[in-house]
Amino acid sequence: MSLTPQELSVLRPDELTPVEVEAKVEALSQTKATLPFAKCFVLAMLSGAFIAFGALFFCVFLGDPTLPFGVQRVVGGICFCLGLVLVLCCGAELFTGNILMICGKASKRISWSGLFRNWSIVWLGNLCGSLLAVAIIVLAQIPALNGGEVAAAMVNIAAGKIVLEPVPLFFKAVLCNIFVCLAVWIGFSARTVVDKVIGILLPISAFVACGFEHCVANMFFLPMGLIQNLQGVGVPGVITFEGLVYNIILATIGNIVGGVIVGIAYWFVYAKKDES
Repeated sequence: MSLTPQELSVLRPDELTPVEVEAKVEALSQTKATLPFAKCFVLAMLSGAFIAFGALFFCVFLGDPTLPFGVQRVVGGICFCLGLVLVLCCGAELFTGNILMICGKASKRISWSGLFRNWSIVWLGNLCGSLLAVAIIVLAQIPALNGGEVAAAMVNIAAGKIVLEPVPLFFKAVLCNIFVCLAVWIGFSARTVVDKVIGILLPISAFVACGFEHCVANMFFLPMGLIQNLQGVGVPGVITFEGLVYNIILATIGNIVGGVIVGIAYWFVYAKKDES
């Protein structure tokens, strides 16, 4: 015998059911689509900075080049989770997570203009927040930690991203936002901070360990790597502004596709639709 969403909610008091999460995503889409520009932009800047903090934590950990590959990827991935934990628990607007607003559009609760308005403002706000974090971190001389090994790690990470061919870069970005949107979906289902944090850990650490491409994280990794390279770290000219733009644009497109896949799949299965 199948149970109604209300009955499932009573049986699972510590989490929202998938049906309830989908409804929550649609309701949040309406709120996000009508958020005043200034508030939306500031929340997006915060999110860009939060993801930058997680990326910085990752770089500092990789500043020990003697660590085995597996340890670097797994523990570094856990360090990076700091970013999405701050976004979901403290409240902010993240471009990649907001791709799930496609659920609200599919149910005609928001317009295309409202959807693209939010995505545009949040993408720009994420970029500004990331760049502000880069400036503060450079001024704080964090890259100099461990005798400059952190700066070397930053350059290596950025250099590895801009040499990717278009096809693998695009599909790494698609896979990335599938994982990120699943982590956000888990976060929306949680009723406590602890549940959110634990739910985020596996999908986010997995995407980092696998080397997927996240456009907002790259808004930190690539400018930071470029600055360090210009200051003499690594092979001169290994990171270019053109390579930075190439990566972020293609990663953005791939992230949109990955998020839409997750959003439309769950909307199709769980959204309440007009049967008439």
